[in-house]
Amino acid sequence: MAKIMANEGENFESLLKRFTRKVQQDGIISEARRRKHYQKPISRRRRKEVASRRAASKLARAIRKR
Repeated sequence: MAKIMANEGENFESLLKRFTRKVQQDGIISEARRRKHYQKPISRRRRKEVASRRAASKLARAIRKR
């Protein structure tokens, strides 16, 4: 859980900015988006395989450009 304490004389905008940064660093938003809908293990595996293939082809293209 992200916990932010307000400093003496700190305005709301800077407090909100610190909170948002802390939440992003902790990965809370991405975790919530990932858990929003249930995925079967097979579909999760398939999505991971597709992502790895995409990353490998992107790397291969980058190497060929050199």
